[in-house]
Amino acid sequence: MIGRRSFLSLLGALALPRRGRAEELDLATLDRGRILRAADRHLEDAPITVTAATSPRSAGRRHDYFSEGDYWWPDPENPAGPYIQRDGMSNPDTFNAHREALRRLSLVVPALVAAWSLTREERYGRHAACHLRAWFLDAGTRMNPHLLYAQAIKGRVTGRGIGIIDTIHLVEVVRAISVLERGEAMSREEHEGVRSWFTRYLAWMTTHPYGRAERDAENNHGTCWVMQVAEFARYTADAELTAFCRERYRSVLVPGQIAPDGSFPRELRRTKPYGYTLFNLDAFATVCQILSTPADDLWRFETPDGRGIGRALEFAYPYIADKSKWPYPPDVMYFEEWPVRHPCLLFGGRALDRPHYLALWRTLEADPVVDEVLRNTFVRQPVLWSS
Repeated sequence: MIGRRSFLSLLGALALPRRGRAEELDLATLDRGRILRAADRHLEDAPITVTAATSPRSAGRRHDYFSEGDYWWPDPENPAGPYIQRDGMSNPDTFNAHREALRRLSLVVPALVAAWSLTREERYGRHAACHLRAWFLDAGTRMNPHLLYAQAIKGRVTGRGIGIIDTIHLVEVVRAISVLERGEAMSREEHEGVRSWFTRYLAWMTTHPYGRAERDAENNHGTCWVMQVAEFARYTADAELTAFCRERYRSVLVPGQIAPDGSFPRELRRTKPYGYTLFNLDAFATVCQILSTPADDLWRFETPDGRGIGRALEFAYPYIADKSKWPYPPDVMYFEEWPVRHPCLLFGGRALDRPHYLALWRTLEADPVVDEVLRNTFVRQPVLWSS
């Protein structure tokens, strides 16, 4: 992270007065080196899917995704009984193999496809295709298109609707698949097979009680449901669900989550208010990035009292630029690991023509390695979002 004087110099260089200059940031040139380094590393990575590991605590079968609630722990007074909650405190002994495999996929495929998009070297596209076949097509290794057993709690539930947040890491994978369709790494039939998988997953997300419960969540979970459904609906050409997500953003997410000052009150009440604020803001911004059109620009949508993504960004920006100004309690864990290169700064800076957001974005860590940060980031290859 650069010093304040260097940041101000960079800010001055990028704060161009003519409207629209913020859009001129050349992501392909800026990120080329880091993309190719990551892709070259991932050429050595064989696919790992949900079938590579199982847990005796899962109520599902070999092809069923399984995870456990982060903040649930054994009860000291009843060690063999149901787990109890300790909000914000992650239990290191939960079963995480499937979540780690999914996050690995979200690192590998976007990096490989980004490298292919920059170089058109088929080795990158072919290896990305290997991972996609393993996860979504191959009968021996593919994941079933549902999350019936996600975020389980020992002794309480075999799965929960909030487990749907685990698949935020498929959002950029789907964006990468759309880019990969321009090449020849996969056949038309294979692409249709992957699209069919997401069509079935989308149907489950929007009809199963778990999916409806997650849709109706009034915090970042509800935002992430819209983000996922919006991207999967774009990919599967589901115009009805795309329209539903646009309307839900305007009528539910913005008025229900953003306060008049631009804050997210429900996130500020958590034990990790800083991290949850940035996470929810990234999800809001990605929703706008996915759904906005010239005729329906969600970036500039506001309620009558001025609430919208623009005000949320204005609220958060000073605390991303200088965390020492944060006026709320620090997060109980990982406070020092934030901020990183948040997509809200990039997407919002370009869409709203705010070059100072882009200047700050460029100073932040692009490739965090701490697991908690990886768990809560989902846009890692922004070049895919502008290609």
